[in-house]
Amino acid sequence: MRTIATLAATAALMATTAIAQDGNYADLDRTGWPDSFTVGTASQGGTFFVYGSGWANLVGEELGISGGGEVTGGPMQNMALVHTGDAAFGMTTMGPARESLEGTNPIAPGLQMTQACAMFPMYQTPFSMAALTGSNITSVESIPAGARIGFGPAGSTSDTYFPAMLEALGVDFERRNGSWDDLGGQLQDGLLDAVAFAVGIPTPAISQAEVQTDINFIDFSDEEQAQVIEEFPVSEFTIPADTYSTLEEDMQSVAMWNFAIANCDLPEDFVYAATDIVMSDNARMVNIHGSAAETVPENWNKNTVLQWHPGAARWFQENAGAEIPEDMIYSAQ
Repeated sequence: MRTIATLAATAALMATTAIAQDGNYADLDRTGWPDSFTVGTASQGGTFFVYGSGWANLVGEELGISGGGEVTGGPMQNMALVHTGDAAFGMTTMGPARESLEGTNPIAPGLQMTQACAMFPMYQTPFSMAALTGSNITSVESIPAGARIGFGPAGSTSDTYFPAMLEALGVDFERRNGSWDDLGGQLQDGLLDAVAFAVGIPTPAISQAEVQTDINFIDFSDEEQAQVIEEFPVSEFTIPADTYSTLEEDMQSVAMWNFAIANCDLPEDFVYAATDIVMSDNARMVNIHGSAAETVPENWNKNTVLQWHPGAARWFQENAGAEIPEDMIYSAQ
């Protein structure tokens, strides 16, 4: 594949270093670049849509080409869209990414979506629970058999993984789905005993519910956290006490990393430049969405699932000292 070239036909490393330092993308060799691109996000109003549309517009503006976010069904569909090339870029979480590589993505069962490559780390999505105080649910262990638990929209990351986690911990429950606003309202009305959510924090529906009714936040015990981490593609996470007004102390949880993805056949220099734009100025990304505070170079190692796009891998090798094994970098050969 081509490397990024600037005016001088000298070493590629010198050229790309200059780009990283002065943000000059006008003189790149754009052979094979798309005239426009889309970023697969999720439903409007969610973190994925705000974050993805923001960086799509930023990259498009800096590179002088048309770019925008596309409303999708979320991480699973984004893997499919990027794999097929219907979207140049997308956003996914490590769980759906692993399922897609293994051919168990429900959108196309049996299809191994190996043409979606890692681009850059985004942020973590924590898994957390809240219950009505009147339900007497104060821990996972205290959830009674048949408890009515809302898990968010059907097919979402929360709905895919949280029920499986609770089943692994021996919880018997009645599963409910719906939008977070709807489920938050049901919790307030006593139609649900608890909600189990894997979304950005603070979650507006929960913030609203805690103002209007008495709720308990439920965390994982040390043993429960360890079991979930062993069985699912998640890592340790602490939800700070100041996340919610009625949360009295830090809450022990788990989280799943979100990553930006790129079609593996996109030109290397195009993906290198797009990665540079996002990763070289974190303040701009935080202005798009506060969760981008975790969109920093040192988090490159949170990807343990996807092969890297060569352009993205080179950026992290040159700018973050990333030691990425060769077998984790995509090659068309």
